[in-house]
This record gives sequence, structure tokens and C-alpha cells, in this order.
Amino acid sequence: MTHGWTWEYNRYEPERERLVEALCVLGNGRFATRGSAPETTADTTHYPGTYLAGCYDRRTSVVAGERVENEDLVNLPNWTLLRYRCLPDDEAPGDWLTPGSGQLRHYDVRLDVRGGVLTRNLFYRDARGRGLRVSHTRIVHMGDAHRAAQRTVFHAYGWSGAVEVESVLDGAVTNAGVERYRHLERRHLTEHRSGFEPGGVAWLTCRTADPDIRIALAVRTVTRPDRPARETATATATAQTYLLPVGPRRSASVVKTLALHTSAGRPVGDPRTTACGDAAGAPAFPRLLSAHKASWQRLWEQGELYVPGEPGRILRLHLFHLLQTLSPHTAELDVGVPARGLHGEAYRGHIFWDELFVLPYLDLHFPEVSRSLLLYRHRRLPAARAAARRAGGVGAMYPWQSASSGREETQELHLNPRSGRWLPDRSRLQRHVGSAVAYNVWRYAQATGDRGFLHGAGAEMLLEIARYWSGSATFDPALRRFRIRGVVGPDEYHDAYPDATAVGIDDNAYTNATAAWVLARGLDLLGELPDARRAELRETLMLDDEEVSRWDDVSRRLYVPFHQGVVSQFEGYGDLAELDWEAYLARYGDIRRLDRILEAEGDTVNRYQASKQADTLMLGYLFRPGELSGLFARLGYRLDDEAWRATVSYYLRRTSHGSTLSSLVHGWVLARQKGADAWRYCEEALLGDVADVQGGTTGEGIHLGAMAGTVDLVERGITGLEARPEGLRVEPVALAEIPRFAFTLCFHGHRGVRVRMLPGRLAVHVPVSPQGPLTVVLPDDRRFSVGPGEERWFRL
Repeated sequence: MTHGWTWEYNRYEPERERLVEALCVLGNGRFATRGSAPETTADTTHYPGTYLAGCYDRRTSVVAGERVENEDLVNLPNWTLLRYRCLPDDEAPGDWLTPGSGQLRHYDVRLDVRGGVLTRNLFYRDARGRGLRVSHTRIVHMGDAHRAAQRTVFHAYGWSGAVEVESVLDGAVTNAGVERYRHLERRHLTEHRSGFEPGGVAWLTCRTADPDIRIALAVRTVTRPDRPARETATATATAQTYLLPVGPRRSASVVKTLALHTSAGRPVGDPRTTACGDAAGAPAFPRLLSAHKASWQRLWEQGELYVPGEPGRILRLHLFHLLQTLSPHTAELDVGVPARGLHGEAYRGHIFWDELFVLPYLDLHFPEVSRSLLLYRHRRLPAARAAARRAGGVGAMYPWQSASSGREETQELHLNPRSGRWLPDRSRLQRHVGSAVAYNVWRYAQATGDRGFLHGAGAEMLLEIARYWSGSATFDPALRRFRIRGVVGPDEYHDAYPDATAVGIDDNAYTNATAAWVLARGLDLLGELPDARRAELRETLMLDDEEVSRWDDVSRRLYVPFHQGVVSQFEGYGDLAELDWEAYLARYGDIRRLDRILEAEGDTVNRYQASKQADTLMLGYLFRPGELSGLFARLGYRLDDEAWRATVSYYLRRTSHGSTLSSLVHGWVLARQKGADAWRYCEEALLGDVADVQGGTTGEGIHLGAMAGTVDLVERGITGLEARPEGLRVEPVALAEIPRFAFTLCFHGHRGVRVRMLPGRLAVHVPVSPQGPLTVVLPDDRRFSVGPGEERWFRL
């Protein structure tokens, strides 16, 4: 249930508890903690987890007789664990109480999205009618990125005595949050040490192996009334046990305050010493809570999006999780965009292409965070260059999955849970991720006006990616065009032709079209660079006139296949068999993971015109209709509105939507062309995680790209807003279900620019600042200036 800024879950349902834990994660951009009940440890129902951005560890496992390496985002020691039981006067202690115990009578979880506060209330009653109410309040501090805190209050009803409380810092944790990874090595933390400091501070240290990161957690436990602790420690855990008197009019409380530091932090210091000092010196819980809420208020002011009704409530939750994963603290770190947030262990915490869906929002609200995320890619440019050389190419070939080092982290094998078979994983052939990096570089510079970045680190990435595409293209004399062979497109289902021994498919339309776009932008960038910088780059990259001329040639003559008057997903797609969609829907109901169904039947999706998610239609997500037709015109193809509509219709009927990004892209594309089913897909994208549409995957981690993409759908999709050097260009498309909304943005030095959409009207307010007027470009290229301190309304 949702009420304003609060999400509520008002009963205990073990089968949904992991979904609640993922949707109630608290974080600050540096680390995040799952919204698990403090009383629980990892089991089939609950999965506590704390994840530090960029903290990975590499392990080798034996799978299906093969030695495979995996680098995983590490589950850190559990700081939230709190055990308790009742000790009525003159009675022996009972069992530790948990939500799963038979005495639970009430259970509710409330997530305050406005303030970043998680509250969990439990009420237990025994056979004699004696009750205990327990209230937990948790924060992961948005102001101080090293701190978190949890307050627990106990109230007794109908009895007097004590509550025995055990405050635990548990380092005996593993990466066990995803069942299909159970065959992989799960233990990532080694060399545990633990102990205590004066003032109720317990500490625990450990380290990862590769890369070597020393980790220290210190927890200060304070009770009211103040009681001495019985302290016990093992190598992997500490426990502080208290007896707290309670009665009908006498409550008791426990506050755990965490400080988390590592050897990767700045300034460099001993993590344990720093963590212990930080925990000991932390303010009391009320002050921590107040400062934390104030930090969230500032975030919401900068990241505001107001949409009325239920869509607005969901969008607010999506924004909350985006800002917890990628906050202003992220700008201080060397991290990328984890596809599943800091919310769980799915995809092993890896970075894919999801920044393509995340950065448009950050560009307009938190540009310093966007810049940092792009610099993550720049720092791994040497690894991308090395990967291209190993593949026999030139330039920079970015990996489909990235983690700490920038090397390719895509698994060699993946498990089909339906058949129980381990299969070759060829998704690393998705070379289009490089185009996503280049696209993000270019769009960031347009939105922010940061030419220093574009001409510096941005140019090095974009030009090397363009060089890779030019080198990957081979000339086909029969077609008199260049071709890119042996790749996998965004669809991911098709990784080879039927019965072929070679892997990959040829001339994926999305891959080739975006490669042409990157080459054209590379030429534009060379043209706009200052003379000295251009000369420096050409010398450093050994980029001569002949190679630049080839870029122009390839950018105009890359092959894009067509069949039946529509853009082909790849060469030969139209020759594949048609799938009996109705039969499979009748047989299985949910066919989102059609690839797994067919493989379990002894078949392969490579034989069929069936796509997992938007592939060719991704072009309609990245480029407005005029841009897309211009891109195809440069390649010598005619793609008018009729041909594009036919292409959209063709693939809508042949997509299983096995990814949360699929409904988002289809909704975006249909909204742009005012398609009748636009809202159906937009609504599915909104509900993807909150309703766990993919069937159990959200509990393993939210889908950050889809969440951010729904926000961007409103801010840029419905408004048609594009941040361009000439100004803010808007070309709205009406979506009846979201007729009015408002948001603020940053643009070329202007901060706090407020945009309001009403049916048929748009307002732009520019706050008072030293900046000059802001130019708004309406359809038909009508241009207006909005000065600082001014608001203007426009009829559309």
C-alpha cells in the first residue's frame, strides 16, 4: 500500500519478504543496507545484506567441470542483527523472537521516502496474553556517507520483567542472495578480527582478496536505561548482551550506530582506528535522524519530480532508489552504474549499459554525478584498448559487464533453471555497449555545456570507440557496403544462426546504426576541438588523415538490412521461423524468458523471430524521429514515418519482454508516435519492480535502469525535452494518463529551472542568477528567451 511519501507493507508474508527487503533498502550512494528485519539472518525467507559501492572480490569456482572466474559485489558483515527475548519475573527465558515465530500478532513495515527512514513494528503475544511491542527505526545517513543507525524500542503489555537483548556484529556472511549462483564460490571475506573499545563500541575487520580491500565496521550500542553489557567475541562476530527492565509503563531502547571505513577510502588511514573513532564520536540518534532528513530534503529539492496520483507515487519511489544508489557522494568515488543498484547480488553487482537509461536524469539534476560515472569509464579506457587489441582490433572495446578493473566480467557459462543445464554465455558479444558510452559522453556535454570534459576525457573515449567501430567494419564488394559481423544485439536471445558453428549474428541494425552515429560524432568532435587539442589527440592516438577519411566512409556506408519493408533486427532475421506465440502462452502463461523455455524443450530461440526485449526499437528510444531518419539518410536509406511505424508494429508482435527495460522502451517509442498501447507498456514499466512483474527477480535487486528510465520518460519523453547547445528544445507528446507534472533541472549553468506541463501548455521558470537568459525552442523552431527571475507560459 502507498500513502503519499510512505510505502507500507502491513502483514508478514514470508514468500514476499525478500521483495520487501529490496524495495526498502536504505543507502547514501556509498553503501546501502537491505530492508531486512533486524531479528533475522540469511535463510530461505530473509536475506540481510550491506553493499559498498565498488567493493568487489574475484573468486574461482568449478562449474560443470570448468574453472570459471567471477568478480562479485561483496556482501559485507551484517551490522543490523539484534536478537531479543522476554524474561518475565521469576520465569526462565523463552526463545529468541523473530517474525516467523508463532507469537507474532502484528507486523508492518513503513518506508518514508521523503526522509529516507525505514520503520518496522512488530507485536508479539504469548499464550497467557502477555504482549511485547517492538519498533525499529533505521537510517543510512545521507549527510555522513560513513554512518548508519538503528533504534529499537520495546514496550511490555500485561507483564513486568526484562528483555534480554543481544546486539550482534556478524561477519560470518556469504554471497548467497541468488539461488542460481549457488554453485559459485560464495565466501569473499577473509582474515576476520573482532573486539571491543570503551563506550560500547564493537568492531570487526576483514578483507577481500582480489582486489585487496581492508574493511572495518564499528558499532556503538547504547541502551536506555543504561545497562552494562556482557561482551563476547569470536573471529567472525561480536555480541553485546543486555538485560533491560520493562513493564506496562516502562519502555526500553537500544541504538546501534555504525561507522564503515575501508582502505580504499580517502584520506588514507587505518580503517579500524577510523571506524572506531567515528562510531564513538557519533551524535545521539535524534541528531543523526534530523541531519539525515535535512540532507534528503536538499536532495529532493534538486531532484524534484512532481506527478499527481499513483504514477507519481511510484515514480517517487523509483527516484528514491536511484538517489540512494547514485547520490552526490558518488561523485567522490570510482564507481559505475550497477544494473541492480546496491540492493542485492543479481548480476553480481556488475555494470552493463544501464547508464544509458540513468544518465539522462542525472545530466539534468546532478551533473557532477554524471561526470563522475563517465570518468569511471575513462579510467578503464586502457583496459578497453587492451581488450580491442586482444580481439584483433583497434581503438577501445568496452566490456559488456564491468566491475572493478574494466576487464570483461561476463560469465562464460550460465544456468538455465528450467533445464538445470549450464550453457555457453555469449552475451559478451554485445559490442554495442561502446556506443552507449560514446552516446552518454556526447549527451552529457550537450546537457551541461561541459566542453572541458568533452574535449578532454570525453574526446579520448569517443574517438577511441569510433576507431574501434571503423576497424571492426569489413567491406563487402557485393553489397558495396561495410558490415559488422559476429555480434549480439540488445535482444540477447540470438547469439548465433540456426545450426551454425560460428557464434554471433551479422549486421545487427542497432549495432550498425549506433556505430555510424558514433563515427559521425567523432568527426564532428574533431572539427570542433581547439587546434592545439586536436593536434595533441591526433599525435597521441596516431590518428592520420587516411583513418579519418575511412571514418567518414564507414559512417555513410554501413549496411542496415531490411525485409518486408521494415528494418531487420539483423541480416537473415526475416528468414527465421515464426513462433506460435498463442500456443506457448497457452502452455506456459509467462513466456518472458522464452529462451529458457525453448532450451528446456531441446529447441533454441535462435531459430525464431522472437526477441527478448527492444532491439531495433532501441533506435527509437535514443533518437527522435527526425534524428533517426537523418541517421538513416546519411547511410543512404529512406526511413520515413510509415516505414518506422511498420517496424515498430512488426517487433511489438515478436517480443517476449524478458527484461524490465523492454516495456520502458516500447512505452517510450509508442508515446512518441502516439500509439494506442503506449500507456500499457508505460504502466508495466512503472510496476516492474513494485509488483515484481518478472516473477521473483526484484528480491535479488531492483532494476535501476528501468526505474530511472520511467522518470526520464516523464521528464524528457512526454515533454520531448532535449538539452542542446542552442537551448532547451521541447516537443511534447500527450499521454492522457499523465497530463500534468512539474520538475526542476540544471542546464548550462542554470540551476533550479522549473518546468511545468499542463494539457496544451508549458511553463518555464528561471531562478534569479548571474546567468544570462535561457533559450526555449518550441516545435517549428520557434525560439523564446526566459530571463533570470522570469516565468513564461507557452501554448503547445
